[in-house]
Amino acid sequence: GLSTARRLVDSGVSVALVDLDGDSAERAAAELGGLGLQADVGSPGAWPGIVDAVTSRFGGIDLAHLNAGVTTGEADITKVTDDIYRRAVGVNVDGVFYGVRALVPAMADRGGGAMVATASLAGLIGFSPDPVYCLTKHAVIGLVRSLGPQLAEHHITINAVCPSIVDTPLIDDVREVLQGSGFPLIDASAVSEAVVDCLSGEETGQAMVIQAGREALAF
Repeated sequence: GLSTARRLVDSGVSVALVDLDGDSAERAAAELGGLGLQADVGSPGAWPGIVDAVTSRFGGIDLAHLNAGVTTGEADITKVTDDIYRRAVGVNVDGVFYGVRALVPAMADRGGGAMVATASLAGLIGFSPDPVYCLTKHAVIGLVRSLGPQLAEHHITINAVCPSIVDTPLIDDVREVLQGSGFPLIDASAVSEAVVDCLSGEETGQAMVIQAGREALAF
C-alpha cells in the first residue's frame, strides 16, 4: 500500500491513505503530502466518511487501491474460530465489497475512474497452509471479474493483482523460514508497479499474476 502511494505521488497524484492504525496513516500521509485517515474498511459505516473526507480534501476520487488484508495463520480448519474467520472475511472481502460499493457513485460523478483490489496467487490456486485466506482471495477475484462489464458502463475499470508472497511486515513471523528455504519473495515495488499499470490502463476484470522475476500476466 505504501509503495503504491509513493509511486502514485511520483506520478503527480494526490493521495489519501486509510488504515486501521491511524498514526501510521498520518505518518505516511505527512511523508507524501497527502491525507491520512483512521478507519476500519471492513465496516460499512466507515465508507461514507472516507469518501466525504477525500472528496472534501481533493475535490473527488479518481483512483482507488483496495489493499487491506490479513492472514489467519491457521491451517487446521477445525481450529479456525468464529473470530478468526470473521476477521479474515471482514478485512479481505468486506473491505473490498464495501469500498467498491461506496466508490462507484463517487467515480461515476467524475465521469469514470479505476480501482484495483489486492488479491493473491492464493485466489487462483489452492493454498493449504491457510484455507480461509485462500477462500477470501478467491472471493475478491470473483467479484472483480464479475464487476468488470457492469462498471465499464460507468467508465470505471476494476482489476485484481495476485502476487505470491511479498516482502512486507505481514510475513514477519515466517520471513526467516521462507528465506532459509530459498523461497523467492517479491519486492513490494513490483506489486505497486502492477497496481499503477492497472490503474492507468484500459483493461478491466483482470486478475494479474505477479511472481518474483517475472512480468505481471493476466490469468
